[in-house]
Amino acid sequence: MKKILLAVSLVSTAFALPALAGDAAIGKAKSATCAACHGPDGNSMAPNFPKIAGQHESYIAKQLRDYKSGARKDPTMTAMVIPLSESDIDDLAAYFASQSVKVGTTAEDKLEAGQTLYRAGNASSGVASCSACHGPNGSGNPQASFPSLSGQHADYIAAQLKMFRKAERINDAGNMMRGVAARMTDAEIDAVAQYVQGLH
Repeated sequence: MKKILLAVSLVSTAFALPALAGDAAIGKAKSATCAACHGPDGNSMAPNFPKIAGQHESYIAKQLRDYKSGARKDPTMTAMVIPLSESDIDDLAAYFASQSVKVGTTAEDKLEAGQTLYRAGNASSGVASCSACHGPNGSGNPQASFPSLSGQHADYIAAQLKMFRKAERINDAGNMMRGVAARMTDAEIDAVAQYVQGLH
């Protein structure tokens, strides 16, 4: 009887354990194709390509899987992820998550408006504060799948907010980002994107 209970306990424990994370060292070896756009360490030089260095492992993996499934659309990224296996995705996510993001600077003329919107939102138009989900320093919340925004290119942030606003990007949980972006003006988007670029 004790042996049966022990076996049941071991099986239960095995199923309760979280899935193994990707291997960063293996991910580095697989990352050469990604480096062309995102940089060898995930800090892209081009402002329209996102920095993925230091992004949460779970978030990177989700986005790659969304591109592969069609839940998120971009012709270039779709072509890149089609050949990736599940372990490739996990390993790449682990590698880029292990890197450090290089923070940019915020344009002085956008600092005050961007900071106010990021920290307090706009009560008159119903825009929620960014910091409520993405944290006061932009580090995000991996448990809730809210990405890190710290140091991200302003051009990329602005483009994503405008895509959410037009419902051209729809892989946000519960339509949250679409709901926020729909209430934002172009000026607000540009200001908060600039603020995020220098946030750390």
